Amino acid sequence: MRSFLIEEITPQDMEKLENWLKEQELQSIEHLYHFNLPPRLLTPLQQDHAPQCGPFYMAVETGRDWVKLELLVRAKRILRCACIAYATPEQQEHMISYLENLLKDLNIPL
Repeated sequence: MRSFLIEEITPQDMEKLENWLKEQELQSIEHLYHFNLPPRLLTPLQQDHAPQCGPFYMAVETGRDWVKLELLVRAKRILRCACIAYATPEQQEHMISYLENLLKDLNIPL
């Protein structure tokens, strides 16, 4: 699995991040969250499949002192489909920036 990992986050900052993610109702299961992908960034196939497979998201996992963004675009309504694929460069760039900006907004040092 390809992913983007940020390590060495303090326990206090991890608690702050997880609380924010839960408040935004992004949690799917414990320590696993979903960042929805903006529709404008969907590939043509993902756009075609959005009504039956979407919405599309990238998973974010948290650990004791780390946060990991999986670089796989998943679909909420289906587990296996051609529309589920590794993120395009544009999707990766957007979601990595989103995570980095979120940490900055929460005053969590990178």
